[in-house]
Amino acid sequence: MKKVTILLTAVMLSTASMYAQTWNLDKAHSRLGFTVTHLKVNDVDGYFKTFDATVTSEKPDFSDAVFSMTAQTNSIFTDNDQRDTHLKSPDFFDAANNPTVTFKSTTIRKTGDNTFVLTGNLTMHGVTKKITLDGSYKGPAIHPMTKKPDVGFKLTGKIKRTDFNIASSMGDAMVSDEIVLTANGEFQKG
Repeated sequence: MKKVTILLTAVMLSTASMYAQTWNLDKAHSRLGFTVTHLKVNDVDGYFKTFDATVTSEKPDFSDAVFSMTAQTNSIFTDNDQRDTHLKSPDFFDAANNPTVTFKSTTIRKTGDNTFVLTGNLTMHGVTKKITLDGSYKGPAIHPMTKKPDVGFKLTGKIKRTDFNIASSMGDAMVSDEIVLTANGEFQKG
């Protein structure tokens, strides 16, 4: 009886992992961005040029999805060389000592047919905090060139830069403490 139980457990685990699907980021059709307010009067947008992400899910409605993302802090881009250099410096991201920003989801809760709330751990500037993001997805659709399923995800949320010890000495009047995050990603089934 013990051998049968072990055999059934092994079959169930291998069957469950067989249905797990990993969706890989289409970097050409994705963006990881942020918005800050400068001097309380103007929003300034930026993004990370170099990042990667995956979504793993066993269910076709993504109700069990796990999102993972890594961005290179040295790839920060705001379309202003002087500002980008300053953002990479120890005053902000300290890219030399903190080369990546990472996120891994811990829970997902569906809120509608194609919407959800995603909670996970964001690590930035050596600090890890739990954050919550609103999400939506479109698809899947068959990519006309690769003939593989594609799906698109959009994630939005807000964080405080001081929670991650980024420019903690800089006042909110200069650069807003609140940062708006926006990620748009197109993923292809691996």
